[in-house]
Amino acid sequence: MPDLESVLPLSRSQLYLLLAIQEGERHGYAVKKRVEELSGGVVRMGPGTLYTAIQRAEEQGLIRESKERPPEEEDQSQRRYYVVTPLGRDALASEVDRLGDFVTSARSALSEV
Repeated sequence: MPDLESVLPLSRSQLYLLLAIQEGERHGYAVKKRVEELSGGVVRMGPGTLYTAIQRAEEQGLIRESKERPPEEEDQSQRRYYVVTPLGRDALASEVDRLGDFVTSARSALSEV
């Protein structure tokens, strides 16, 4: 089982993937749409990028496939829904803290110029 240090730092795709899924169970297309919303359209994941990021996140233990389906989606059996694991939540929190520290440091350096 991977540990926190082995999955950090997160790539931009993984960061947005985890941000989108941590809000609630999502299937691939819903993840894609939410990533675009969260990034203000800057990050656009085509099918190859999206499903590679999902597969890698599963292999790293950051997300897992959910066995449950939302009631309105029960007839969509081909869709796979994903949830963030405890390791995924820890990785996301650590990465957000790391990026926050970077932004603080960068702002400080800029104000000294």
